[in-house]
Amino acid sequence: MKIFNTLTRKKDEFTPINEGKVGIYVCGPTVYDYIHIGNARPMIVFDTLRRYFEYKGYEVNYVSNFTDVDDKIIKKAIAEGVESTVISERFIEECKKDMASLNVKEATTHPKATEEIDDMIAMVQTLIEKDYAYEVNGTVYFRTRKFSDYGKLSKKNLDDLRGGNRELLVSGQDEKEDTLDFVLWKPKKEGEPSWPSPWGEGRPGWHLECSVMSKKYIGDVIDIHAGGEDLIFPHHENEIAQSEAANDKEFARYWMHNGFLKIDNEKMSKSLGNFFTVREIGDKYDLQVIRFFMLSAHYRSPLNFSAELVESSKNGLDRIKTAAARIEEAVSAGVEGDMTATETENVLAIDAFVKKYEDAMEDDLNTADAISVVFELVKLVNTSIVAGESTKAYAEKAYDTLKLLCDILGINVKEEAVLLDEEIENLIQERQDARKAKNFARADEIRNLLTEKGIILEDTREGVRWKRA
Repeated sequence: MKIFNTLTRKKDEFTPINEGKVGIYVCGPTVYDYIHIGNARPMIVFDTLRRYFEYKGYEVNYVSNFTDVDDKIIKKAIAEGVESTVISERFIEECKKDMASLNVKEATTHPKATEEIDDMIAMVQTLIEKDYAYEVNGTVYFRTRKFSDYGKLSKKNLDDLRGGNRELLVSGQDEKEDTLDFVLWKPKKEGEPSWPSPWGEGRPGWHLECSVMSKKYIGDVIDIHAGGEDLIFPHHENEIAQSEAANDKEFARYWMHNGFLKIDNEKMSKSLGNFFTVREIGDKYDLQVIRFFMLSAHYRSPLNFSAELVESSKNGLDRIKTAAARIEEAVSAGVEGDMTATETENVLAIDAFVKKYEDAMEDDLNTADAISVVFELVKLVNTSIVAGESTKAYAEKAYDTLKLLCDILGINVKEEAVLLDEEIENLIQERQDARKAKNFARADEIRNLLTEKGIILEDTREGVRWKRA
């Protein structure tokens, strides 16, 4: 598989660190509100990357964090008069619901920044000991110029950053040795959450969090580090600097970044009134359509979100699902026995489509071309399968292949049955019984099942309330 590596600015052949295994780290959201449609793009893109690696037989360790301590979280908590953990935990749960609605698989690990503070302090201590960091009045800064490779990902020159492009500077104060030095640890402010450290009460800098969590859950060296292109500088650049300075090893071998999402050719902005959460989009469109829409363009290309383009994706997805339903009917009414000579030739064509699909996916995850292959397959089966006339064996081959190719994209070709109210009530009762029996694994399993079906549970003093998402 070839991956366009932001570090080298070319397509590099992917070779895993450990044969048959791949570690992927994707920067997750800051959980202070519902995720917006821009957040959804990297979630969908890199979930599809994961699915393809799994299809190819890799054991995938997929890590995506939640930033659960941040200025925005603190601001919202103060406004509501609650602890910041109330805000972060609320929106972690909401984020997971939206991810399930988008058919994004749960990460192998979803680490939270606040649960890894000890390891963050340890990394800062290591950087201070190696003279890559220094403390001033409770703030610890990273000596950017001491790291000779700074700028290798973003291709930014340190002298240019300092001399002219002030907007690129990581903001700081006069106490820094150099304006380019960035914060590793910041001192406590009144009313903010904090943790004890050798430099006083405080909390970690944002860049530090991902370096520590990726190291703990994947290792010193990551196979693939991914995220939106807005993270290249300064976030990912700073991750590289502090990680490689601390660990004396390459931080990540391949860097993947998805392009920006625009709304009607405008940058998404609350001031422009074109800022949409996934939840709001889900009120207008089936989120399977949104996933299909996102994958219909190459992940590195800018993507324009508009009603017309989404409607086009809906029509395309309907074509695929209609074909799948026709084939499924043909399987049920299929003629027993060997395939005809024409069907045997068509099977060869189907196998060729699979190879063409794989070639597209292995060319830097070209989902747009892969979807084009799916439509070629749909065209073939629409003209060659007739219920009651086609053999069962041929219909099954066509259905299994169509389902497989769509499953890799995270697209369900079969409409899932909607749970009836009575079925929901029965599952809720079963969950309550499981909790009383301390069978918490089964209780969680039922809750997850209901979440996947778009059923939101709320545990209250009066009992469990539910509603459809």
